Amino acid sequence: MFKKIDHVEITPSNLDTTIRFYTEIFGFTVKMRKKIDSPPMEEVCFLELGGTVLELVAMRDPAPPSKVPQVGYRAMAIEVEDMDKAVEYLKGKGVEISTPPVSLGTSKRGEIKDPDGLVIELRQW
Repeated sequence: MFKKIDHVEITPSNLDTTIRFYTEIFGFTVKMRKKIDSPPMEEVCFLELGGTVLELVAMRDPAPPSKVPQVGYRAMAIEVEDMDKAVEYLKGKGVEISTPPVSLGTSKRGEIKDPDGLVIELRQW
């Protein structure tokens, strides 16, 4: 009955900055970008990487992410082939590694943040 997660939606503070981050750093491609007339939503953009889709929705006055731990989604994870190479690449692009990689036995994990401070876990299996 249920097949897969179709997309994950993010409401960025600056749509263009967020599009550049995901396309230039991770290689996402823009599938569709369109102005919409559905206040407070102003524009929508779908990005795709390896079958995973992010929907970025530009809002009229987006609120900043909460600094207080809360119930809800905490992070998304991007699988990497080689953690050391991924970290070196990200640092070269000026992306701060907010949680350095650690070994979890048969896998490694680390964290970075997007332009709005949303957590992106890096995972090597």
